[in-house]
Amino acid sequence: MAFGMRNSVATRALAITAPPLDDPDLVQLGAGHFHSGCAFCHAAPGMPHSPIALHMLPPPPELSKAAKEWKDEELFWIVKHGIKYTGMPSWVAAERGDEVWSVVAFLKRLNSLDAAGYRDLLFGGLQSAPQSGAELATTGPNSDQTGACARCHGAEGRAPRSRLVPILHGQPVEFLTTALKAYAAGKRQSGIMQPVAANLSPSVMQALAAHYAGLPAPPPATTAEDAAAVARGRRLADEGIAASGVPPCMACHGSDALAAYPRLAGQHAEYMIGQLRLWQRGIASGTDGAATMAPIARRLTERQIIDASVYFASLRSQQAGAGRRP
Repeated sequence: MAFGMRNSVATRALAITAPPLDDPDLVQLGAGHFHSGCAFCHAAPGMPHSPIALHMLPPPPELSKAAKEWKDEELFWIVKHGIKYTGMPSWVAAERGDEVWSVVAFLKRLNSLDAAGYRDLLFGGLQSAPQSGAELATTGPNSDQTGACARCHGAEGRAPRSRLVPILHGQPVEFLTTALKAYAAGKRQSGIMQPVAANLSPSVMQALAAHYAGLPAPPPATTAEDAAAVARGRRLADEGIAASGVPPCMACHGSDALAAYPRLAGQHAEYMIGQLRLWQRGIASGTDGAATMAPIARRLTERQIIDASVYFASLRSQQAGAGRRP
């Protein structure tokens, strides 16, 4: 069976072309999902296999050598489609190959990590509060769940460590709650977010949304800006493109917009670019907001997508809605 599986994967992978996988943002995103979605079965540096997983037939392998044993495209196929007759599932959102590549990027890095390096990549300086005996008895230890949300999305005074992850600080409660519900229901496709959101009760969603809505904007990252792109993006955001049927971005995404819409000032350009590309392709379009955005995204050129995203990212000192609740 192993021989047949390897031949099948190798054949399927011939039609796949891997993107550059050395992007630190991509590795960081993949690390966060690996810890919550993969490490239970496959172990991780400083985190042994679960005894339950070890009794699966066949037992899931430890993956530190996966990047040496498989080509990048083969790893992509396995992570996306799973392996028949084993406990290896397919990716929750089959449309999101971009997310699958983040896990492949992390697997290529995994062999170089010891326990300390793994935890630093995941958590950085993020610390969990000490737990009492009663808390340990009733809720379980939180040491490995430190920042289940903050691990990827940051915390007070901390931006997400990957620019492919959105900054949630100061976003409206209504928008955040609606997004979590859409992820949980699979209307907003994401193999990373759906497993997380599906386990949250409505009250927990509301509490998390209120928490992030109340956070001030995190310190801005120091990045070089393309002044020409920022200027073009400003015109697009303020004026739109009447000839193409593109409305001004600020009509819905300014600081005084409805609470159902995200504020974009200070958001990561890389994240916004990725979302607009998804809408162009008709992915993640099962929500009311996406029904509005997908037609607009399809009217934008790649250059316009980048310009608008770079412009909003440049508004770091004017983080729209920061610390406000609707």
